[in-house]
Amino acid sequence: MPEGDTVFRTARRLHETLAGHTVTRFDLRVPRAATADLTGQTIHGCVARGKHLLLRIGDDTLHSHLRMEGAWHLYAPGQKWRHPAFRVRAIVGTAHREAVGVDIAEVELVATRDEDRLVGYLGPDPLGPHWDAPEAARRLQADERSIHVALLDQRNVAGFGNEYAAELLFLRGILPTTPAASVDVEALVALGARVIRANRDRHDRTFTGVARRGETDWVYGRAGQPCRRCGTLIRRGEQGADPTRERVTFWCPNCQK
Repeated sequence: MPEGDTVFRTARRLHETLAGHTVTRFDLRVPRAATADLTGQTIHGCVARGKHLLLRIGDDTLHSHLRMEGAWHLYAPGQKWRHPAFRVRAIVGTAHREAVGVDIAEVELVATRDEDRLVGYLGPDPLGPHWDAPEAARRLQADERSIHVALLDQRNVAGFGNEYAAELLFLRGILPTTPAASVDVEALVALGARVIRANRDRHDRTFTGVARRGETDWVYGRAGQPCRRCGTLIRRGEQGADPTRERVTFWCPNCQK
């Protein structure tokens, strides 16, 4: 699923392919921006902020959030898409390449000067140029909820999703239900930054250090299977900021106390 490392790689690929080129095709297939047309404008670049993508074109920014299933694909002009047209939400084309956004949950066009309206609330990003580990730790420490919920709150740290939360807590031996205020958040933040930076340039992320399919996670998605460390069966539960935002949690009851 798209987490901070996936979004970072997407932004880098879009930047390397599109930056400096002129828009020849611009099509947003969302009601609020369907009439927008940036053809003839120069693409300045693309950056990631946590799980958000900011594609800067002329004086405007095309903001997108991939959520669970979204992705940007690159094609040669006129090349047949691998996905049906009804799943396409955005197209930004140049004379050489077309970026096609598929299954993107959020698409919005704003003036670049107003980007903070969309991403200004985010906490420090371990993949960003201004990573502030002490501030990320401070925000987590001040959160009165469980550490799993606090890690998923993008206002505390930007970029960690459910897989990262489960795996980082296993690596630190912390139960997902532990209050954030009682956790060594400095050590957790440092580990999270190291892991997501290590995964940044990998096509498939790994937390175990093994890249083989089915062996990349310690606990995530492994409910009912034996722990890779101690053999205890991995458990599964649900936690969230409220009943409408519950996420599945995974943990080893022996390794995480």
